[in-house]
Amino acid sequence: MNASARPGLTVVSTLRLGLFQACLGCLAVVFAGMLNRIMISELAFPGLLVGGALAFEQFVAPARVLFGQVSDRHPLAGRRRVPYVLLGASLFCLLAVVAVPLIFHVGALLPTGEQPRVAFAIAALCGLFALYGLSISLASTPYLALVIDRTSEVERPRAVGLIWCMLTLGIVVGAIAISISLRSLDGVTDPAVLQPALMRFMATLALIVFALTVVATWGMERPREPRASMEGQASSRDDSVTLRQSWALITSSRQVLIFFGFLILFTLGLFLQDPILESYGAQVFGMPIAATAQLNAFWGIGTLVGLLVAGLWIVPRLGKLPTARLGCQLIAGSLLLLLLSGLSRSVPLLQLVMLLFGLAAGVGTNSALCLMLDLTLPEAAGTFVGVWGLAQALSRALGKVLGGGLFDLGQALPFGPGPYPAFALVLLVELFISLAALVLLERVNVHRFRQDTGRSLERVLALEIG
Repeated sequence: MNASARPGLTVVSTLRLGLFQACLGCLAVVFAGMLNRIMISELAFPGLLVGGALAFEQFVAPARVLFGQVSDRHPLAGRRRVPYVLLGASLFCLLAVVAVPLIFHVGALLPTGEQPRVAFAIAALCGLFALYGLSISLASTPYLALVIDRTSEVERPRAVGLIWCMLTLGIVVGAIAISISLRSLDGVTDPAVLQPALMRFMATLALIVFALTVVATWGMERPREPRASMEGQASSRDDSVTLRQSWALITSSRQVLIFFGFLILFTLGLFLQDPILESYGAQVFGMPIAATAQLNAFWGIGTLVGLLVAGLWIVPRLGKLPTARLGCQLIAGSLLLLLLSGLSRSVPLLQLVMLLFGLAAGVGTNSALCLMLDLTLPEAAGTFVGVWGLAQALSRALGKVLGGGLFDLGQALPFGPGPYPAFALVLLVELFISLAALVLLERVNVHRFRQDTGRSLERVLALEIG
């Protein structure tokens, strides 16, 4: 057991720890939903620019592996996880506030076409989202390693279900908060009115998020025992695995590559529509800002139910792999319904489809996360969490770029009149990606992963001792 870990998590402490995930879910709604919509629909940013700028949050994802390794090997104030979570949270809260005026500055410059001012402004926007992504990675990678530190393999499915329910709850709360706080902005397109209102909203949200992060992590990790008392346990310490040895572990099993690819396709199948979802509601269904923000609430409620149903009933009865297979099938069906709903332009139907999509996402996500943590060695928890986080973040980045780019392509091609064909192209590609994830899932083998990486761990630690 880790020196810094406290054995076991009660339901109450798991829910408290999950407050951090709820904060990330709330911020995700703001960045992936509200700001996307503001940039595309109110400020007339090109879709590719929006997707590309936001994708920089995930383009820096390789840093997750480094942050996981640093967290494993270099404690701060005697702790390996919590200080990094707090440091990352303070940075991404600050950057969230700074993002609002920068977005409106770019929006004011784009119509002028003045160079190099426009180019510099776009570069600054991309740089800000890159720094935001680094801050999220710095906080979330040690956080997930802390979850592994604090739970046994038997306890982990329950903890995963509860913590990711908190993530989904954060998405719902964030969507409701946007709907209530910004209701007065319905129909408003004047930047002079939008910017100060959004600035106040974001500053308040950032303060609340950081305060909840402190509450979530306070006392969750004991200080490490002095190094001198650990000398006889060098072979079992997490920090005995160096970055070079971690790479040997990661590459020791073909299953790592297979599951890495599955996570990329699975995440793309869930989030390719992210850059255009609220604009889909605005342009195809004629919904105002507050109403399109509520789409995330419907999705979040469905996901919350799906997580609970999968964790408490489906996974124990079917198993993790069969449940993941079922989740992929349900996601594909939901995307087909989302695609067809645009033909009716019925807002209640769209809301129902988003609820079903969230239910499918919850079932698939619970099982995929359990598989992810099963495919993680406790001896290098931070590093493996970094690798799986890298897969998810890269796919989110690709989803933002590909989603925005496909939308622009759909607008440029003569698919038909009106805005619907461009959105339909994005959703159709996402449907095929979810089917590809289902095909790759059939090749995942947890037992083979443990055999390969277990033997590799024994070899690298034996070499270290020798």
